[in-house]
Amino acid sequence: MENLYFGGIVVGAATFLIIGIFHPIVIKGEYYFGRKFWWFFFVSGIICLVASLFTCNFVGSTILGAAAFSFFWGVKEVFDQEKRILKGWFPENPKRKEYYAKRRAEWLAEQERKKKDNHK
Repeated sequence: MENLYFGGIVVGAATFLIIGIFHPIVIKGEYYFGRKFWWFFFVSGIICLVASLFTCNFVGSTILGAAAFSFFWGVKEVFDQEKRILKGWFPENPKRKEYYAKRRAEWLAEQERKKKDNHK
C-alpha cells in the first residue's frame, strides 16, 4: 500500500459527487427562481476558481477547480432547464404561470423563425 496514490480516486469521486449534486440544484433553482438563478452559479464558479488558485494542496485545488467549472456549466444548464420546461419535459412553477406563458410564446416564435430560415 506504500506505493498506492489515492489522489486521483479522491478527485474522481469528488467530481462525480459535485456533478450529481448540481443536477437537482439546477432543476430546483430554475423552478423557484427562474433564469435569474444563473448568477448564483457564475459567482460561485468565480469563488471556487479563485480559491483553487490559492489552495496549496493539489487534490484540494483540483476539486475546487472541478467545482468551479461545474458551476460554470450550471450557468448553461439553467437556461437549458428553462427550455426543457417550455417543451413540457419538466413541471413549471405554478406561481410563475404568466412568465412561462410569455416565454413559451417567445420560444415558439423563435422556433418558427428558425424553421423558415432553414427552408430558404
